[in-house]
Amino acid sequence: MPNEYAMLRKFFLTFSALFLLPFAAHAQEAAEQPAPAPASVPAEENILYLDLSTGGRVAIQLFANLAPAHVERIKTLTRQGFYDGQIFHRVIDGFMAQTGDPTGTGTGGSDLPDLKAEFGKFPHVRGVVSMARAASEDSANSQFFIVFYPRFSLDGKYSAFGRVTSGMEYVDKIARGEPPLNPSRILQASIAADNKPPVLPGPGTGLSEKPITVDDLNAPINP
Repeated sequence: MPNEYAMLRKFFLTFSALFLLPFAAHAQEAAEQPAPAPASVPAEENILYLDLSTGGRVAIQLFANLAPAHVERIKTLTRQGFYDGQIFHRVIDGFMAQTGDPTGTGTGGSDLPDLKAEFGKFPHVRGVVSMARAASEDSANSQFFIVFYPRFSLDGKYSAFGRVTSGMEYVDKIARGEPPLNPSRILQASIAADNKPPVLPGPGTGLSEKPITVDDLNAPINP
């Protein structure tokens, strides 16, 4: 009797092992499968276009991996039309051209909250686009500047969020001054993924560069 019991037990264990083995292998294989990769973001989603009154379109590669919050802010304001028509109110030869202030004075910004600093390791070389700020490191809002020539002293102090990849010649033509006597402006800002056609200055466009007066710079902002 004990021998029969032992044989039955051995048979049951062997049968169970053979029956359950494929399921265990399948479960292990499923566990080892990598999680589905998130949908990739189209490259055009992180390219900013600035159509300038100086004559052409500037393309800027946005650093979504280095300054995600700042890139998202720029994209949000761009899609709101916030930058359209804004002047370069502070342009220092050999240094940078600054814009993004709806008042044109350097003291304004958007209605969105200020951003926490994202000081990355990308150096402020020619063509880098970085956020302007006040004394506080966490005071960037909407204003940004484009660097004419390398300024490594800015590294670790300002949040660089992109770099010009084409059209730097139009940046070089931006009128100098603080503010310039006849400021250059952004005719249209857009994200490449939105496929907006360029807006260029010239006859028939209604967007030719026109002189900016002191009264324009000091005019109140209408709600």
